[in-house]
Amino acid sequence: MSATHSTSPRFVSANDIRTRFSRAMSEMYRKEVPQYGTLIDLVADVNALALQDDPELRRRMAGSGELERLDVERHGAIRVGTAEELATLRRLFAVMGMEPVGYYDLSVAGVPVHSTAFRPVHDDALLANPFRVFTSLLRLELIADAALRAQAAAILARRRIFTPRALELIAQAERDGGLDSQDADDFVQQALETFRWHSDATVDAATYEALQKAHRLVADVVCFKGPHINHLTPRTLDIDAAQAGMPARGMDAKDVVEGPPRRACPILLRQTSFKALKEAIHFTGADAAGSAGAHTARFGEIEQRGVALTRKGRALYDELLAQVRSMDNAGSAAPDYAQRLQQVFAQFPDTHEALRRQGLAFYRYRLTERSLAGGVQAADDEDMEALIARGLVQAEPITYEDFLPVSAAGIFQSNLGGEEQKQYQAHAAQQAFESALGARVHDEIALYEATQQQSLAQVRQTLAGALA
Repeated sequence: MSATHSTSPRFVSANDIRTRFSRAMSEMYRKEVPQYGTLIDLVADVNALALQDDPELRRRMAGSGELERLDVERHGAIRVGTAEELATLRRLFAVMGMEPVGYYDLSVAGVPVHSTAFRPVHDDALLANPFRVFTSLLRLELIADAALRAQAAAILARRRIFTPRALELIAQAERDGGLDSQDADDFVQQALETFRWHSDATVDAATYEALQKAHRLVADVVCFKGPHINHLTPRTLDIDAAQAGMPARGMDAKDVVEGPPRRACPILLRQTSFKALKEAIHFTGADAAGSAGAHTARFGEIEQRGVALTRKGRALYDELLAQVRSMDNAGSAAPDYAQRLQQVFAQFPDTHEALRRQGLAFYRYRLTERSLAGGVQAADDEDMEALIARGLVQAEPITYEDFLPVSAAGIFQSNLGGEEQKQYQAHAAQQAFESALGARVHDEIALYEATQQQSLAQVRQTLAGALA
């Protein structure tokens, strides 16, 4: 039996373990990066104001259950160096009910990694706690210098990023089908050690500098004891207000918000961050105390989530984004990026009715209170849009739970402490990634499609029962 589907009364649920872990991670990160606490306070203030100013948004989020999850919602990000590390992380996250969703090739944007997102995949689990960890695997084959590539591989082969007790508890959960409350608490504390910041590098200064020259992210992955969590992201309901509010609270905000422009109906994902902090580290070396240096990797990110797009919607999104990028070559007369984005995305429908009718976004269908009260007549084959128009069915946007590769790369690049933009041959390697992972990744769009279809089937079934 899977550790994520235990029915034994002595075991705590995977949802419970995930919540314990995400809270412990948040407490640890707040101590390690004090500005994270300031970021959480800012987002809480922005969200309270957004809900106050938009009663319809509050009503919709309360009705869908998303209001309760808003304050606990976080996503973290880590980067690992070997297939063994990635595969063990998959097993560790499975104990918390998190599965690999999506494949992201960031090398096309100049970052030598490919990634997946570990997250819950079922509606009830997402409502309980939608904790996600965007997890990247270093692509050593993209390091051009063969000697440096071999040296990096040797350094990574020597390290152990999981405590022995964490490995024991993962195996125990897999064997028994779950963990009791005491073992779950032990698991959380042991798992935290993998994500903790270590200011002592595992290499000397010369090796660190050589890996930095290959790519700053290579040094971040290879030169430390483990894959320190490099950000922990709260969800905001108004990312533009959060972006504008960061400087007043002492945070150095990045220049642009990544993702689509501001819209009446938010789509996919928008992200921003305060820039990475310069942190003191100590290298190995002849000096017993180690030589001192500095490293920039950890930062504070904020995200705003909109409705998930269908394959047709994603195709339109990608087409419009390509148009925006093509304007980069238009010379100095071209408007700035934010203006170009707003201008081009005016072509993307911006009402939920239009998005739904044109099949561009996913929705969860429910019977309205009026319909549930009874006494209404509806043919079992009546068009869903007609049922909505009659006030018998409501369509709620399905929140996008995943990521955008270009946005992730943009955040990474702006927080690696350098200006370099490496160029790599654009080729995804999903099969190699899944081989290292030891599992296939879920197709995120198929998950949204299944959620929408399930809700439609439920509506039809309930209506058919009422008419019987």
